[in-house]
Amino acid sequence: MTCGGFRVRYRDDERIFDTHLPVAGLLVLIGALSVVPFIASTYWLDVLNRIGIAIIGAIGLNILIGFTGQISIGHAAFLAVGAYTTAVLEAHLGLPFYLAIPAAALVTAVFGLLFGLPSLRLKGLYLAIATLAAHFITTYVIIHWEGMTGGVLGLLVPTPTLFGLALDSDARIFYVIFACVIPATFFAKNLFRTKVGRAFIAIRDRDVAAQVIGVSLFKYKLLAFSISSFYAGIAGGLMAHHSRILFSDAFTLLVAIDYLAMIIIGGMGSILGSIFGAIFMTLLPEILKLTATSLSGVYPQSFGLIASSRDVIFGLAIITFLIFEPEGLARIWMRIRTYWQLWPYAY
Repeated sequence: MTCGGFRVRYRDDERIFDTHLPVAGLLVLIGALSVVPFIASTYWLDVLNRIGIAIIGAIGLNILIGFTGQISIGHAAFLAVGAYTTAVLEAHLGLPFYLAIPAAALVTAVFGLLFGLPSLRLKGLYLAIATLAAHFITTYVIIHWEGMTGGVLGLLVPTPTLFGLALDSDARIFYVIFACVIPATFFAKNLFRTKVGRAFIAIRDRDVAAQVIGVSLFKYKLLAFSISSFYAGIAGGLMAHHSRILFSDAFTLLVAIDYLAMIIIGGMGSILGSIFGAIFMTLLPEILKLTATSLSGVYPQSFGLIASSRDVIFGLAIITFLIFEPEGLARIWMRIRTYWQLWPYAY
């Protein structure tokens, strides 16, 4: 009887899953997602759709910050570029949504590439301020380019159709969103098993040492910004179809902070952490809302009190994780999984 994992072929090292159990669990999860629109209410479908969009956006930001070590607080701007480009391509040029969203993602990647240029000379807080400029520039363009974006009046997004079927409900758009979530997650998971992903991690750990061993900082920093922005463009395009009408107020600086909170709470440098963080940050306000509603019959002031304390609770959650678990929910999950793998032994 043998104990432990023994790999005798290169193919074994290249496998994503070591056993068949994770594959079976993944298939069960996909099967469960496929039946969710038939059993979930409209409210929870809306929440799940926002979770799916947040997962894509959070993975993109985690690639840039958690894996490459580049600071960015302009993620809301990249989401806005993806959303408005998708809407413009469909409304003004008549492109179908399955072409408009990838095209908008490519435009967003180029936009991110331009604002990633300062990363070649700037680090830390200085780079964060440089990316913040992207937010204000994007907001200014959206508000003042009224002929294209609708300005403060908003921009109506055409209803997408697929094989003649209008995707005009949360149940139908659910499949589109999670059809993007699954490949986006697998791509990011595999990215860090390649030369590019390992170069990102080398830059994060010590950029000078990475340059000494032959990693091109110019190439890989800009590539990280482009990939991160591409993910934001996909999320923004899906956000446009989920909301059906775009306003500049939907892409405030608080949105960028929310995405930063997702990867901090979920776990920086972890794809699973991006998923956990997106779920946590999307469900938390809904849980607070449901709690306030249930208590309003007993304590009428509870709704306003809990609603006003939302930002305080978010802040306390971020501080708590930074102090007690800097590696986020992903690390907690790893400890739980390791415990049950080794149980009943303590080592």
